[in-house]
Amino acid sequence: MSTTQIFKNPRAQHNFQGRTCSITAVGSYVPERIMTNADMEKIVDTTDEWITTRTGIKERRIAAENEFTSDMAAKAAQRAMERAGVTAAQIDLIIVATITPDMMFPSTACLVQSKIGAKRAAAFDIEAACSGFIYAMEIGQQFIMSRTYETVLIIGAERLSSIVDWKDRNTCVLFGDGAGAAILQHRPDAHGLLTACMGADGDKAMLLCMPGGGSRIPATADSVEAGLHHLQMDGKETFKNAVNAMMSAATEALRRCEIDITQIKLVIPHQANRRIIDAVTERLKVKPDQVFVNLDKYGNTSAASVAIALDEAVQQNRLQRGDLALLVVFGAGLTWAAAVIEW
Repeated sequence: MSTTQIFKNPRAQHNFQGRTCSITAVGSYVPERIMTNADMEKIVDTTDEWITTRTGIKERRIAAENEFTSDMAAKAAQRAMERAGVTAAQIDLIIVATITPDMMFPSTACLVQSKIGAKRAAAFDIEAACSGFIYAMEIGQQFIMSRTYETVLIIGAERLSSIVDWKDRNTCVLFGDGAGAAILQHRPDAHGLLTACMGADGDKAMLLCMPGGGSRIPATADSVEAGLHHLQMDGKETFKNAVNAMMSAATEALRRCEIDITQIKLVIPHQANRRIIDAVTERLKVKPDQVFVNLDKYGNTSAASVAIALDEAVQQNRLQRGDLALLVVFGAGLTWAAAVIEW
């Protein structure tokens, strides 16, 4: 059954009467350095068995000393551009989703613009933590649909190794570095992004945060000594909220499209914790072969997570032209999002 036959949602049908937006290529980059659970045992009081059974993570990638978020973002972008056959001169807009920018300002997107030579592109960052890539995709789609721009480059990129507390065994084992990118363009006779559902709950902002570094707690010797410039997380509450929010977003995305989970070829969830992934997919009644997981190799790469996973799924031929994919994410903010795309 074609997507034209199964897709009934009035909101998106209106979109189709205008101009649709598709992902025409993806690319990703992860650093060379691999930090295994055995390596983690040498840093904090933990074990491979403890990490694996509670998270599903076996290893993660760590950026080199002189490798920053903009570097990884640029490499992922260049791979996506090559696959799309897009030159730097053709890029109209660059959106980078990150919580670990190279610096407070200018934006990482501006640094990426310089690195890839996209001199005519507008550029800005967004901050939605692990939900950032889908937020960026929805923002980019608006520029394509409105005919403001023809080609938008979106990137999720993180150097989380720079903000984790390497003495906190409950958090340092979870995160890794990397970047994923996508080229957004109008593709004739394709629906592309069918719908995106985004949400947030600022009342729970402190469940997952980095208190220091902003205008509230500028960097001082005392704030650094107190560990306020490291990521902090209430794991139990974050887990509970993640499962509920991802379920809600995924269900709403399917409802808007008036399709059920059996019509989805591949579910690509945020790669944060295997228990979260299992809880969400079981509730959605997703079959094991419908779920893409690379958490064991990379850990949680925040905004880069679902972008890296999407790229790997495509490279492994898990998605073919015309297939439907469900992307679902959750992150600090609290933020969450789900999107249904036609590949």
